[in-house]
Amino acid sequence: MKVARFHAPGDIRLEEAPEPVARPGEVKIRVRACSTCGTDVKIYRFGHHHIRPPRVMGHEIAGEIAELGEGVTGWSPGDRVQVIAAIPCGECEECRRGHLTVCPNQESMGYHYDGGFAQFMVVPAKVLAVDGLNRVPNGVGFAEASLAEPLACVLNGQELARVGEGDDVVVVGSGPIGCLHVRLARARGAARVFLADLNAERLAMAAGLVRPDAAICSGETDVVDEVLKLTGGRGADVVITAAASGAAQQQALQMAARQGRISFFGGLPKDDPIIACDSNLVHYRELTIVGANGSSPAHNARALRLIAEGAVPVADLITRRLGLDEVMDAIDVVARGAAIKVTIEP
Repeated sequence: MKVARFHAPGDIRLEEAPEPVARPGEVKIRVRACSTCGTDVKIYRFGHHHIRPPRVMGHEIAGEIAELGEGVTGWSPGDRVQVIAAIPCGECEECRRGHLTVCPNQESMGYHYDGGFAQFMVVPAKVLAVDGLNRVPNGVGFAEASLAEPLACVLNGQELARVGEGDDVVVVGSGPIGCLHVRLARARGAARVFLADLNAERLAMAAGLVRPDAAICSGETDVVDEVLKLTGGRGADVVITAAASGAAQQQALQMAARQGRISFFGGLPKDDPIIACDSNLVHYRELTIVGANGSSPAHNARALRLIAEGAVPVADLITRRLGLDEVMDAIDVVARGAAIKVTIEP
């Protein structure tokens, strides 16, 4: 079979590999769709401390079961499935407390285990042990199902930030994650959702699809002033920084309403993670700042239901579909921001 393997920063190779075999407790799937994301670009450029090359990349995975390992029950060949990316251990103190997204022993598909940039792959027994293999509902295509993983991360972030009825929400960053945040916020009852980005062209492309109540190009206007104008000087109930920007995080404090919630959804570069925080704004406005780290298996299952119910449409966000032999083209498109979501269909 063909696989796309990471060997070193700047070195991803399309290679031939033996078809894997499902061992006891494992499931082998035929990969039908594996979507790409900004993390794949970062891995290609810089590597990752959890990846020991060579490693087959790809963590937004959907396909159909090809083979069951010994002892696996409840599944059949041909079943359509979606695979979690982040694998909690299910046994540590955090997992026992229900904090699966911050499991200190977490492993990941495409990092610790070979991922979905392949024609076939094996779902580890650890995934099945935490209910991380999900049935794809009828009417949901494989490419749509592969977006359940990023939507699950967005769902975790919005639950932590308590996005709800009547909220004014600002989403900073108009990539695929920002687009999913806009749509999920609407599904959760937000009154208005504003989308902001430095890149006018990318913002226009995203806004044309997800139709925010206002699109704010922060490269052309002061985003804080614009949000205050749009909200009558009050500020936003929720600000979500879906971009790796310390400046956006600092601005989020300034544009949040009293008792507003701020989600630092996008992490910052490891060599520049410190921002200036106006503590008095947090104190006197009673602001809440929350992080967001991936998703749990339950988030993935709920994300699939949201897609199936049409509450969060995702099909139109997939603006490029490429074959496995075009994986480097996909990474380039993502790096340039020339598409919303790029899906590999092996």
